[in-house]
Amino acid sequence: MAGRLAPVRPRDAATVAVVRPAVPSGVEVYLIRRKVSMAFAAGAYVFPGGSVDRRDVEQPVTFHGPSPEEWAGLLGTDASTARGLVCAAVRETFEESGVLLAGPGGDGVVADTTGEDWEADRLALVGKTLSFAAFLARRGLVLRSDLLRPWAHWITPEVEALRFDTRFFVAALPPGQRARDVGGEADLVTWVRPAEALARGAAGEMRLMTPTHRTLSELAGHDDVAAVLAAPREIAPILPAAVEVDGEIRIVERP
Repeated sequence: MAGRLAPVRPRDAATVAVVRPAVPSGVEVYLIRRKVSMAFAAGAYVFPGGSVDRRDVEQPVTFHGPSPEEWAGLLGTDASTARGLVCAAVRETFEESGVLLAGPGGDGVVADTTGEDWEADRLALVGKTLSFAAFLARRGLVLRSDLLRPWAHWITPEVEALRFDTRFFVAALPPGQRARDVGGEADLVTWVRPAEALARGAAGEMRLMTPTHRTLSELAGHDDVAAVLAAPREIAPILPAAVEVDGEIRIVERP
């Protein structure tokens, strides 16, 4: 804050709020609780996501839906970075929930990813012994970029030692698929109504970081999955700042 240190350069990252219909109405969103041993967001409830792998940017992947060039316009970046962000969004969602936004073509999506062969591939992706492009090509799949919607753009405050430049997306749980607890960075997973998650956060039962809290608040304003996917969004970067308030340092959104 005094200007004596240069801020750490944030890494490109992507996260996806996967939603499904709630019973009897409304929507539920999938959250994972990060292990308390994690260096970033320890113990917090977050959406599946993570950093862009350089292979997400460099290796060709077939998109069905908006192209990298179209995503570049939606996300406010260049086509190469946009390709990496969309690939990371789909890859990380599969790694952290088992949900895969891909199919054999534009008129279908993978129906089930719970078999042992799928789990072996998921673990290979997590371990970086298999690239996402090679995974899709080997299975004859295309990335269903039409199933993603851009939602927000958050950048970790400059005072943090570990920083991310994160694009937030939303997507509906594909028919036939189910999210599952795959372990890894999470020690608990849950489907929850956004309003319930906010209430639990206020009660101290869920640790919610500011971007997650904001996204849940926005999702809570929609009656069904279709309304979430159709919601108009203006994507502009949000960079919270550290300020002194009544003698305490707090992270607040910039005015």
